[in-house]
Amino acid sequence: MSIQRKRLSPEDSRAAAVRAARELLIEAGPQAVTLKAVAGRIGRTHANLLHHFGSAAGLQKALIESLAESVTAQIGEAVLRARAEGSDPREVVDLTFDAFDRGGGALASWMVLSGNEDALNPILEAIHRLVDKLGEGHDTADAPIEEQTLSLVLTALGNALLGGPMAAALGLPREKAREIAANQLRASIAAKRETRTEA
Repeated sequence: MSIQRKRLSPEDSRAAAVRAARELLIEAGPQAVTLKAVAGRIGRTHANLLHHFGSAAGLQKALIESLAESVTAQIGEAVLRARAEGSDPREVVDLTFDAFDRGGGALASWMVLSGNEDALNPILEAIHRLVDKLGEGHDTADAPIEEQTLSLVLTALGNALLGGPMAAALGLPREKAREIAANQLRASIAAKRETRTEA
C-alpha cells in the first residue's frame, strides 16, 4: 500500500519548506539548511525545492526574509507597548537578541562569508521598514530611533556570534550584553524625557 502525499499549493509548499529550514537552523546550525535536508524533512524531492527556490541560497534567503519579518513584527509590537505603557525596554532587547541567538545571526553571517553578499538585505530592509513605522509621528531630532536601532542590532548580532566566549573570557555573565543594551536604551529614553521636561 503506497502512502500518498498531500498535495500542497505552491505557497503552502514554500511555507512548509521555510518552517523546516528554520527548525534545521535552530537544531543544527546554518550548514544544515540544505535543499536535501529540508526536502527530507517535509517529504518532498530535491527537484521540488529547486523549483520553488532555485538553489540552496534561494531557500536560505527565503528563510532570512521570514525570520526578519517575524522578528521585526515582534520587536515593533514590543516597542509600541513600551511607548504606550511606559514599560521597561528590556523586552525589546530580549526579542532582538533572541532573534539573532536562534539562528538568524549565524545564518546571515554564514551566508555572507560564503559569498552571498546580499544575505543581510532582507534583515536590513525589514529593520528599515520597522524604523520608518516606529518613527511615524515622532520628532526624529527628539527620538534618534535610527541610532538606537543600529546600536541594538549590531550588539545583538555580535552577541549571537561571539557573546558566549567573550563573556566567559572576561569573567562576565552570559547575559551581560543584554543588560548593557537595555541600560543604553533606558538611558536614551531618560535623556529624551529630560529634554522634553526642560523644553
